[in-house]
Amino acid sequence: MINKDLESLIFDFLSAVETSLQLLEDKFGSRSLHQLWHEKKIAQRGEIFKGVSYQLHGNGCMIEYPEHCVDFDFGPNGRTDGFDAWRLYNYACEFPEKYAKYTNLAAVESALNQYIQEDIIKKIDNSTSNLYFFTQPKNAN
Repeated sequence: MINKDLESLIFDFLSAVETSLQLLEDKFGSRSLHQLWHEKKIAQRGEIFKGVSYQLHGNGCMIEYPEHCVDFDFGPNGRTDGFDAWRLYNYACEFPEKYAKYTNLAAVESALNQYIQEDIIKKIDNSTSNLYFFTQPKNAN
């Protein structure tokens, strides 16, 4: 069963990730940020432009905008369309007026568990990633 509120949260989160990655790619010429960091071509943290900064961590990146933050992890093979309960919960807390239901981590976990049971989302086999991905391509409508 489709959960329009959950999908709105997921698609808005993924859209914010894509927007953030585009800013980083425009600045650094690549989306392979961890590779650039490990090769010491970029700093672990810095400013993208005035008022917007980034911080690389573990498998991911946090972008701090003046009004909100977007924190995401890279998936296997550099995928950027993954999500987990913690990241969706954090994103929902940035916009409590829009995602009040999901400003509770247990509510996000419960909704994702329903999608797992219905095989709408799943983790990638043989991967150490904790991220979930849609099992079928979805359009953000």
